[in-house]
Amino acid sequence: MKKFSKEAKIGIATILSLVLLYIGVNYLKGINLFKPANYYYVSCSNVKDINISSPVFVDGFKVGLVRSIAYDYSSINKITLEISLDKGMKINKGSYVSIESTLLSGAELNIKLDKGVDEYYKPGDTLEGRIKSGMMTSVEEDILPLVVDMMPKIDSILMGLQALVNNAAISESLSNLESTTKQLEESSIRLNAFLKNDVPEISSGLKTTASNLSTFSSNLNNLDLEQSINSFNSTLGNINTMASKLNSNDNSLGLLLNDSLLYNNLNRTVENASGLLFDVKQNPKKYVRFSLF
Repeated sequence: MKKFSKEAKIGIATILSLVLLYIGVNYLKGINLFKPANYYYVSCSNVKDINISSPVFVDGFKVGLVRSIAYDYSSINKITLEISLDKGMKINKGSYVSIESTLLSGAELNIKLDKGVDEYYKPGDTLEGRIKSGMMTSVEEDILPLVVDMMPKIDSILMGLQALVNNAAISESLSNLESTTKQLEESSIRLNAFLKNDVPEISSGLKTTASNLSTFSSNLNNLDLEQSINSFNSTLGNINTMASKLNSNDNSLGLLLNDSLLYNNLNRTVENASGLLFDVKQNPKKYVRFSLF
């Protein structure tokens, strides 16, 4: 058996190493050299954030990746991307490739299929590439200019806030606010003490008063008011009858009160009796006689 020379062995090892290195590098890029694929080209004007091995998707499913990027010096703003797609992937004519920026993976290609067409591109054909404005592009083109314009205003606002914070009146107001807060805390403590100590006593007193009012109302309900009112009306009737009789002349008391002649006679009788008694006192012998024999 013929043996290889030392130099031949070194050459063979070097070739195998280079082959393995090539396969390994492509594998790290996501390129499977042993998987059959079709190659297409994408013509676009901007390949920002696109790298070799950037993914290619169809409806969110990865169907390939970018193999190479080349600038066409024969025209202006024309860059050609070479993409490799799975062998069974078919692209309808009228379809295009949307280049979209992402936050984490740079950029990706999304094939927008024109599914209403039954004719297909052949491997090696060129597809139209369209740039879709992503969130970062919108921020750079729309928001950042507004922020730049607002910077002087923000600076003025910050200076005004600094002057406001350094104002002595603000410090005094904060001190007064702290004092007010302390007073509110003390008032809250007193209120809690009042609610804890005095309110139960007041509540007990109110309960006692309510109980007394309930008892009084019960006793009042038990009174026979109708009988009392009838008795009072009967008494008033008797008083009215007596007053009527006193004003009438058909009885002795009424005549005594209303007949002036009787009054005069009684008055004269009293006067005569008084004169008689006076005369008896002055002249007893005139009316009383004593005889011893």
